[in-house]
Amino acid sequence: MTEPILGVENLMKYFPIRSGLFRRVVGHVKAVDHVSFGVQEGEIFGLVGESGSGKSTVAKTIVQLYRPTAGTIRFKGRDLTGATKETMRWFRSQAQMVFQDPKSSLNPRRSIASILEDPLIVYGIGGSRRGREQMIRSLLEQVEMSGRYMYKYPSALSGGQRQRVAIARALAVHPSFLALDEPTSALDVSVQAKLINLFLGLKEELGLSYLFITHNLSLLRTIAGRAAVMYVGRIYELGPTELLFRHPIHPYTRALIAAAPVVTSEEEQIKPQQMSKEGEIPSPANPPSGCAFHPRCSVAESGCSEELPSPVEVETGHWVWCHQAGTLASAEGVSRAESGLAVVEIPGERLPFLGNPATEPSRRV
Repeated sequence: MTEPILGVENLMKYFPIRSGLFRRVVGHVKAVDHVSFGVQEGEIFGLVGESGSGKSTVAKTIVQLYRPTAGTIRFKGRDLTGATKETMRWFRSQAQMVFQDPKSSLNPRRSIASILEDPLIVYGIGGSRRGREQMIRSLLEQVEMSGRYMYKYPSALSGGQRQRVAIARALAVHPSFLALDEPTSALDVSVQAKLINLFLGLKEELGLSYLFITHNLSLLRTIAGRAAVMYVGRIYELGPTELLFRHPIHPYTRALIAAAPVVTSEEEQIKPQQMSKEGEIPSPANPPSGCAFHPRCSVAESGCSEELPSPVEVETGHWVWCHQAGTLASAEGVSRAESGLAVVEIPGERLPFLGNPATEPSRRV
């Protein structure tokens, strides 16, 4: 099996909580807690969950905007743990991030040409000033903008145009991996569609791999080959996207899909039964013991509040972190058979980086 371009194993990012005159650490916000997954070359891997589940922190930790508290990040076979300055310089040219709000991610005091020229200067791309100017025009054309925009400032651009500039800035150093943190959520629907088509076109043209973070389940199902569902800093279900929609196992995944609006009769048919109670996502500073979803779960048992669930592979490549995974998987199989809907079999190999066997033993249903 080929090694994924990005491998994340037991990634943790804790933020200290300080209090008192001497600012002593009195606790931690467990924004990311033992997260593991892999992204294959040329793949769009989705990350979905409620606000506050830790999706953006995962992306920022991967691209080293935050230093991880613990865990391993491997990129193209290189371990980034304790990496040298040379390795980090190489990594930052290979992995870039596009943020949710283009207005706040661009310096309003600098022209578009100045913004796009910075990474070219840092990495010595383009040679002379005239060469860099030509590259800036090419970058703008690559994101479907005219070269004349290079003389404008971010305040003179629309939201969609600002996001295109942010994408051009990310592409300036010729990366192979992009972390896209809800890149379309702040834009109008018509603009969103154009940007999604742009992302798909760039993926095919440049051979890019994406970590795509979104709240939009319909968008996730449309573009992502595989996806992971996060809740309070942990992944609770991971697998081929179509399986997650047609055969969701974890009660939280079911709750997310059941809450999403449907358009077609087929979507209504495969909409899962709601298996959660009302409530809000808990604080990562004080998460519930055991499975963090157990206070909102209608099938939770006493053991759910005492121990963290181990990963269970219910189908090839379809992993669930739930104490009731076997029972729910069996029941889901029966309900689909009764409704006449066949479970879609997605061929694929078992990916690594799904947990440390020494601390989180997995079992197969």
